[in-house]
Amino acid sequence: MQLLLSAAALDRVKDRIAPFADDLDIVTVEGPDSFARDGVAIPPEEVDPDLAWTTLDAYAGGQMGALIGRILKGTRMHWLQTFNAGLDAPIFKSIMAKGVRISKSNAQAVAIAEYVVGHAVSLILPIDEQRQAQAQKTWRMTPYREVSQTRWCLIGYGSIGREIAKRAKAFGAPLDVVRRAAGADEYADSVSTMDALPTLLPKADVVVLACALTDETRGMADAAFFSALKPGAILINIGRGGLVDEDALRVGLDTDQPGRAVLDVFAVEPLPQDSWIWEHPKVRVSAHTSNSGQGTVGRGDDLFVANLERFLKGEPLLNEAHPSEVGL
Repeated sequence: MQLLLSAAALDRVKDRIAPFADDLDIVTVEGPDSFARDGVAIPPEEVDPDLAWTTLDAYAGGQMGALIGRILKGTRMHWLQTFNAGLDAPIFKSIMAKGVRISKSNAQAVAIAEYVVGHAVSLILPIDEQRQAQAQKTWRMTPYREVSQTRWCLIGYGSIGREIAKRAKAFGAPLDVVRRAAGADEYADSVSTMDALPTLLPKADVVVLACALTDETRGMADAAFFSALKPGAILINIGRGGLVDEDALRVGLDTDQPGRAVLDVFAVEPLPQDSWIWEHPKVRVSAHTSNSGQGTVGRGDDLFVANLERFLKGEPLLNEAHPSEVGL
């Protein structure tokens, strides 16, 4: 059974998987179309993986194309562990259509949750106003609304959403969750479906988009969405850029609906240099980097090691995706 992954990923986990993966034929992707076994180059024709692991280091190192290419050309592929939390990219549909099982990653959930809460708190508390007073050497009081007195609306409740909810509730903030099915949850004051948004948005001080990009959610943050927002509300998008109608957002910002926007994802990435978003005074921009906490790689390694052992033992996989998540 052949396992395909990046050399950097193998270096991180080889000692951990050795006790139960000794029989695997481990192949590493070294470049755009170069591969190796035990550090010795092999022709691409010898690469026909049964198992594969796509990692952030492979993406950053320009090796993802070769890795995905071998998966798509392969004849024996059974299981893919990906670093992605969402599977809206068309490539995942193509892979799963071949009968490949895919496990999503929740390794980035803690980092993204801290990003969300950090930005929200820094906008709720009068930090900018205090810095301005300091720069002016002005001694003045800066009253503020406590985080516990704000209401949050969290749209999407996968692994990332739950980590955000844990942290929001730690402040004592009321939290409304929107997901596919209504119900109850230990961290939420209410759990509703998308049709409840018109009643939830006018009450929310912080609105977080953490849902997958699907036919239902594409462009969901449109003119009607922003018109329903409480004036001054904070919008944070760490889901997908396609969730937001960026032209409607611009109009909404002009009427203080939302009052501020924190955007980590965009309809076009990298964000074009001539985009209005870069310089808008009410917008914070980050380069799809909310997942870049120092613990993300380690948690991803833990997940892969656990799932590889589960796969080889014939046990259920963690975070296995349903075909409906890729449109099948």
